[in-house]
Parts: sequence; C-alpha cells; structure tokens
Amino acid sequence: MTEFYEPDAALHPFPEGWYFVASRAALARRTLIGKTWLGRRIVAWRDGEGRLCVAGAACPHLGSDLGPETGGRVRDGRLVCPFHGYEYDASGQCVATPYAPPPRSARLDLLATREFEGLVFAWHGIGGRAPQWDLPAPEAADDWGAPEFWSVRFPGHPQETTENSVDLAHLRYVHGYDAVSGAGPVEVDGARLTSAFDFRRSQTLAGIGIFAWDVSAVTRLHGLGYSLVEVREHSIGMDTRLWVLATPVDGELVEMTLVSRIRLLRKPKRPIVGMRFLPPGLRTRLMNKIVIAAQGRDVMQDVAIWGRKRYRPRPWLCRSDGEIGVYRRWCAQFYPDGRAEPVAGRTIAPLQPGLRARKQ
Repeated sequence: MTEFYEPDAALHPFPEGWYFVASRAALARRTLIGKTWLGRRIVAWRDGEGRLCVAGAACPHLGSDLGPETGGRVRDGRLVCPFHGYEYDASGQCVATPYAPPPRSARLDLLATREFEGLVFAWHGIGGRAPQWDLPAPEAADDWGAPEFWSVRFPGHPQETTENSVDLAHLRYVHGYDAVSGAGPVEVDGARLTSAFDFRRSQTLAGIGIFAWDVSAVTRLHGLGYSLVEVREHSIGMDTRLWVLATPVDGELVEMTLVSRIRLLRKPKRPIVGMRFLPPGLRTRLMNKIVIAAQGRDVMQDVAIWGRKRYRPRPWLCRSDGEIGVYRRWCAQFYPDGRAEPVAGRTIAPLQPGLRARKQ
C-alpha cells in the first residue's frame, strides 16, 4: 500500500520564548509556588519588599527541591530550603544558614521575568541564553474590570495550539462562528506576529439565544507562549482583552491559561439581557464571566483535537490554509535546530494554492 503521508515528526518540546508562570494574586495567596515548567522544576515568590524571584527549584547546596511540596517556605521574605535551612533572598543569593556563614558561591539559577496586568512571565532561552526580545505591556488599564482566569492541561504543543490564531477555517467548523473573514494579511516582525479577523456568533444559555456577537479581533503573538487577542464587539460597544497562554509542562502536557478583561461597561449601545439595571462594575464582571466561560468551551472543543492530532511538518495546504504556511515559517526561529531568519518589519503574503509549507 502506498504511503501518502510523511512519517510523524516531533516538534522540539520547549520553543524559546516568554511563558506564563503564575498570577500576581496566586503568588500573594500561596506565598511560594513550585511547579514543573518547560521540563524543569521552578519556584516563584516575593520578598518582604515585593521583589519577585523565579528560579530553578534545586537548592545549590545539595540539590533539594525548594518547592512547598517538599517543605520549602518563605520566612521573612527569604526562601528557606527544607533540607538544611539555607536561606535565599530575591536576588538568588544564599544569605544565611543555621550553622555556618553562607557560602558566597551558593546562588539560585534565576530566570528573567516580566510582570504586568497581574501576570508573571519567565524566559526560556535556547541553550540558556538571555532574552532575545521583550514582552510589550498593554496600554494602561485603569478603566478595565478585574481579570477572570480559566486553565486546563492536556497533551499538546504550543506551536499546535497557537496555530489557531491564523487558522480561520476551524472557527467555523469547530466552534460554529459565522461570516468569518480575515481583516488583512498576517504581519510578521521578528518574534511578533499579528493577525486580524471578523466574525459573528450567537451565544445561547440553556438552548435560548441571549447574545448575537458582531466581533472584530486582532491577535498579537510574541513567541509561542504569549498571545493577546484584542476584541471589539460592535453591537454592544464592548472591548475585551483575552490572553491565551500556552505553557509546556514536561514535554508532553501543555497548560493553557485564559485571562479575560473587559473595559468597564458604563453605557452599552444596546440592552444586555438580564443586566440592564445593574451598576457598571457588576455588569462588567458578569459579562466577563460569560466571556471566559464561552472561551473555555471553545478551548475544550480544541483540546479534543489537539490531544489526539499528529504534527505534519509538510501539510498539503489549500487556498483557505495559506496563512498556516506563513505562521510555520515564522515559528522556525524559536527552535535550536532548523532555525529560520526572522522576517523584520514587513507583511508576508499567503502561500499560493497547492503549495506546501516549508521552512525557508
């Protein structure tokens, strides 16, 4: 029997980039967070002055895991090893032991961090190299409501999940969106990729239509771990920021975190069912819960596919798939092997019908 497909190929499990660690609220609530993150154990905490530290979880003394699961704790703003009581400040330096002067060479393996909008990110570099680009903080958010969070873990890869940002066809066939159309070509500038699209969608509750969305969305990717979707719903006049954060866990699982914020709904352009007489703050909060729940349902529809699909390095693309080829060529720069030169400051046209995506 003739084999028409290429043998399965595996993507490198940990592409270079910025990846989500935790929310500011979670750090405040739990004091010390330990987790498996891009194939390694890390810890995150703040000292007494609010300074953030994200570091490898292995104690430089004798290698104990410093996470709370093992007994690590934060005391007086210092991380205390559960094995021999070595104490580390937020710079990663060992500053005390219970029985001897602290060894000056004992330092934690620190990760570069960024924090904005209540979200903490850390950098994973090829071969441990320093950050190659920065994450842009969104514009000031004084008139935006509190964030809503949603997360799930599943077998997958951040390149596969983030590919949804340019795969407009799946919005119709998987999620039931209507009138989906691109709003211009994909734009690439180094580690940044921007795509825009419009769609309509009906929102139901218990089988009853309660909203009819008329949406324009702009997706801004910075590497494969950070995606910000800026959404304008025209009929209500509602602005939403949706972060879609795909973080590899151990080379098999991905943790997908959604974070949604809505600009304060002071004077909606049309009545919102059940919310007409609510104060703006409560109205915004309830609407945000509806938005994050709807996005979570979309992700679970995708998870059923992501968790079972096989990566095809040379897919056969048709006219409606052209942007996938652009996206995959952009992705190549985040891997230690087969890296492509980033395309700076210009727009890339889609592939022509019948061509296969290839690295260039």
